[in-house]
Amino acid sequence: MPQRTSLADADCAIAQALDVVGDWWTLLIVRDTARGVHRFDALQQELGVSRKVLTERLRLLVDAGVLSREPYQDRPPRYEYRLTPRGRALLPVLIALQDWGDTWVLGEGETMATTAETSKEAARVHALVGTRLPELRLPDHEGEPRDPVAGTPYTVLYLFPGAYARRDAYPPNWAEIPGARGCTLESCTYRDQLAEFAAAGATVRGISTQRPDEQRAFAEAERLRFTLLSDAELELTAALRLPTFRAGGTSRLKRLTLVVDRNRTVLRALYPITDIEASVREALSAVRNGGTPEE
Repeated sequence: MPQRTSLADADCAIAQALDVVGDWWTLLIVRDTARGVHRFDALQQELGVSRKVLTERLRLLVDAGVLSREPYQDRPPRYEYRLTPRGRALLPVLIALQDWGDTWVLGEGETMATTAETSKEAARVHALVGTRLPELRLPDHEGEPRDPVAGTPYTVLYLFPGAYARRDAYPPNWAEIPGARGCTLESCTYRDQLAEFAAAGATVRGISTQRPDEQRAFAEAERLRFTLLSDAELELTAALRLPTFRAGGTSRLKRLTLVVDRNRTVLRALYPITDIEASVREALSAVRNGGTPEE
């Protein structure tokens, strides 16, 4: 683990933080617990780390208050490791690292709200098909906690960068970011076809990292008749490793759509989205055909 090399480090928040999470494995453990992997054997399988190293890192994170150790079996005793509020406060750090890697390591350094069809970022999103959304609650645009997955046969989750009731509320140079424009069109297209989704057994929900009050103003202005959910704390973003970009000092979701069944399994992942209206038609086709696109 990183060690302080001078007395001045004692007053440096970066150095102090690195004493807790500066090791390769510790942040990956935080990443996987955010994804819903809570048990020792499952973490070891995901990470490919030795039992000794994993035991040491878990002890460090528990002692630091990043993880809690909660029993789930008495004989023999077994424990789950879950993020504490202190641990969840690390999620923006993970998202910032992922965004930096997508932009500067895997990408060309350009701020984008989309990606290329053949990018590793797109492959990561497509790999969500067949996985399950972890159980969590996000505040809706009225501020009430709500499960993103509805009780209907299907839930269509369209994730978007941001939509505002007032034009002057958008971050500077928003229109110049590839893929950022079109959130109002997307929301209104889902609004206008909501009855068709309902007839196919699907609930539509929009998700962005905006505050609930911003979403509420937009929903009222556009007369949306479905729920918007706020992932301002980045819980869903971190759990699914969703692609993001930064604009206006905030991490924002890139535009993508997930079709999920009532068992929380991702059936379809649409990304990148280059034609918004076509993506809505594709999502509708998927729910009409049991989660798969029409042949």
